[in-house]
Amino acid sequence: MSVLELHDRGGLYAFDEAQCAEAGKQLAERYQSANPFPHIAIDDFVPKSALHELLAEFPGSDGHEFYDRDQERFKYQYHPQECGPRVRNLLAELNSQAFLSFLSAMTGIKGLISDPYYLGGGLHETKRGGHLGVHADFNVHNKMKLQRRLNLLIYLNDDWDESWGGQLELWDREMKGCTTKVAPLIGRAVVFNTDLDSFHGHPDPLECPPERSRRSIATYYYTAPPEGIASLPKRTTVFKERPGTTDRPDWKVRAQHFWKDWAPPAVQRMMSSSAAAD
Repeated sequence: MSVLELHDRGGLYAFDEAQCAEAGKQLAERYQSANPFPHIAIDDFVPKSALHELLAEFPGSDGHEFYDRDQERFKYQYHPQECGPRVRNLLAELNSQAFLSFLSAMTGIKGLISDPYYLGGGLHETKRGGHLGVHADFNVHNKMKLQRRLNLLIYLNDDWDESWGGQLELWDREMKGCTTKVAPLIGRAVVFNTDLDSFHGHPDPLECPPERSRRSIATYYYTAPPEGIASLPKRTTVFKERPGTTDRPDWKVRAQHFWKDWAPPAVQRMMSSSAAAD
């Protein structure tokens, strides 16, 4: 029995709003009291039969661009427009009013807004040798002018061997140590708050066989800050180095944030206008 039921509506899946809201209510205390920041890992989140159908439509990576730098390597992202109907159906349901009722009841965050643009979302895949460094996510959706509040990950990996790595790591806010590890097993979902110090990643290179990869669904959720996004310290993805490792800092992003925090607004506007003119 899965935590959230998917009902067949003429060959398409749909969540039931009342069932979603009740499930979220049952998980609220566990989620909101978690450390190092509000989060939860849920097994059998949705029926595995639906995920297996989705896997049959998983896009191929041949000719597809991927991230290949010190902070993230051999990571592919597939937008829903690149995917088949089952994938698009489930992603649409994860953006639905019924699913937002689940998230709101569980997290206590009201006024959640899903992302029809799937900025950074959709399907994710990391190949052997790939990794995603510990980081905090970007906090502003530029198109919708909204603040990012939640991440949802649903894993799609059958028979995943622990020795292959790929565990999601959640780190404390001071980056002194990893407090939680979550194996990326099929049907397991992770939801967590995305604050500026919600540090997470799977930072060690994958050791899965060449024919395997780490696959997941990723969707993100937002709210409209009452004072507007101009009141927020705007951040792109911020990678952090783990103590005692060879993790490399992202100096380009650090320089961008230093400039935004300390350069006078008038100078920033002047430089932006000059760059646009060029």
